[in-house]
Amino acid sequence: MLDLDSIVRQVNHNCRISDASHAGLYSICGLAMRLRDLYKWDKDLEPWVEDESSRVLEWIGEQEEVWNNLAGEEFTAITIAGRDYDPLDVTEINRILEPHELYYGAGYVHSLKPSFFLAALEEKRCIENQPVFILGREFARDLVTIPALSQNGSIIIRRASAKIFFWDQLFYVNKSGRQALGFALKKYGIDGDVHAVRPHLDRILKGEIERYIYHELGEIKDHVFNRRIFHEIIAQFPHTPVELMARCVKDLLADTNEHGTLPYILKNQKEGSLGFYVAFLGSLTKEVFPEILDAFAVFAAGGDWQGIKRAISAGSDTAGRLARKMSEIYRKGKQNNDMKWTGREMQEVILAPFGIAGKREAEEIQ
Repeated sequence: MLDLDSIVRQVNHNCRISDASHAGLYSICGLAMRLRDLYKWDKDLEPWVEDESSRVLEWIGEQEEVWNNLAGEEFTAITIAGRDYDPLDVTEINRILEPHELYYGAGYVHSLKPSFFLAALEEKRCIENQPVFILGREFARDLVTIPALSQNGSIIIRRASAKIFFWDQLFYVNKSGRQALGFALKKYGIDGDVHAVRPHLDRILKGEIERYIYHELGEIKDHVFNRRIFHEIIAQFPHTPVELMARCVKDLLADTNEHGTLPYILKNQKEGSLGFYVAFLGSLTKEVFPEILDAFAVFAAGGDWQGIKRAISAGSDTAGRLARKMSEIYRKGKQNNDMKWTGREMQEVILAPFGIAGKREAEEIQ
């Protein structure tokens, strides 16, 4: 028998060490939103529930005290049944946990922040020869609310985190995305503001899970942006516009390749999913992929799927061109051992044409 409580404590301990070391990556607003999500998880609240400010502030103070006590500590091994495992050794840890309907995740997210979680394994399936794990209740997690990820060739859907993440996207959708959001909600039979979604959130999320799956599948199947070069770029330029652009390009390749999100939506004519995709586009992606905005405006008026198909092709071409150019610049800079030149060239050649050279994006692109 596994000692679940012990494993949960160990994973949460590493989560807090990561949070203590990397909280400074975020703006005050960004950190507040992440703490808010973590609080709701800790207190088992629905995403739309806002507790009294005094309680939340007291809890945040407790977290900050924990962080102060953990400052500078190294991650600890995960001990299961008397054996120690490296906290990043997800393969071996899950070999032990999976028969007990548990799943462990570990890796690096935006700005190379280490991220850990432990969740109940609800379902396992296979799509295009890729294992897909659908997770439920999360027993341990850090500041990062990620709805889906790929790990060692497997696709992981974090249903509990996805519910919080999706609600935040609905609630904080920007003004330019509201028309597309209204379109999407109507396709799910909801005519009203975001608060009308509450009793339907689980139903909508169930219908949108495939969108997350096919994004991760598209990312796994993409061979345009060399994975090694991509990881080296974000390691060299963490928490900069270069990293954000690299991630934007990588995500767009995943969304537009034949295995990805948008071809899945197109093939199955998922109107609601298309509306959500457009509603939740980040500002950087809108600059890189304006064709989808124009195509959706026409689609919303008359259901022109051919226009969406042409936009997908254009987005794929743009992402491929940017990926190849970023890779070329990086290779040259690495060969000359000159990352300062590489950063300047990325700004001038990659960012400047979109009017974002030197601009620091406030949002994080999924």
